[in-house]
Amino acid sequence: MNVALSFTLGMVAALADIFGGFLLVRRSWEMRYLRYFVALGAGFMMGAAMLEMLPESLHLSPHWAPLLVLGGFCIVHILEHTITPHFHFGEETHHHEMVSRQTSYSVLGGLAAHSLFDGVAIASGFAISNWLGWILFLAVFLHKVPEGFTIASVMMASGSSRRTALLSSTIVAIATVLGVLVITIAPGLVTIGLPLAAGVTLYVAAVDLLPETNREPGIRMAIVFLTGIALFLALKVLSDRALG
Repeated sequence: MNVALSFTLGMVAALADIFGGFLLVRRSWEMRYLRYFVALGAGFMMGAAMLEMLPESLHLSPHWAPLLVLGGFCIVHILEHTITPHFHFGEETHHHEMVSRQTSYSVLGGLAAHSLFDGVAIASGFAISNWLGWILFLAVFLHKVPEGFTIASVMMASGSSRRTALLSSTIVAIATVLGVLVITIAPGLVTIGLPLAAGVTLYVAAVDLLPETNREPGIRMAIVFLTGIALFLALKVLSDRALG
């Protein structure tokens, strides 16, 4: 395994996350625009979970993956109703904020988990061959900028500062590098961690973010949500063509 090259490309992919966050925080965005970004992010996360994380989980562990996905989903649900009981949307959400602070941290955790397995994918490719490692790096790199943009937009929609928003995209970036290190040390963990992360991502997108986007009447927000899914699908098609 080419550890040095794997780590270097993991860093490059991580920097794309930070760049995506920088694109958002470098200028002022009105809250009504942030609402659209939240809807776009919800669709992007749903696409990531359904079109990438779930199929790969089933491939790695056909028998246990469905149970682990459900487990990840339930873990977040339990946490939101015990440790952080005001995690969900509702009357506790401040009227001037599009997303509650607790929910924004849930999104951060979900995207960081997904980003962790981006690093896992890169390292796994280089464990087989340099050629496959490069191909998987390109596949991961394609969606890194929108990923960083997504988490920064969600954090700002919760009322967080630009500095916190950029820090959040940096945390997601660091998770990519950690994924490279994890698969290098213990590659077998991916069969458990990936389906758990898929369940977490599904919960955040469907339970935390999507209800907020549904508050606005009309079809516009639904179109933005579907655009988020289409964006991820387009990136996946490009990745599949690269792999093919």
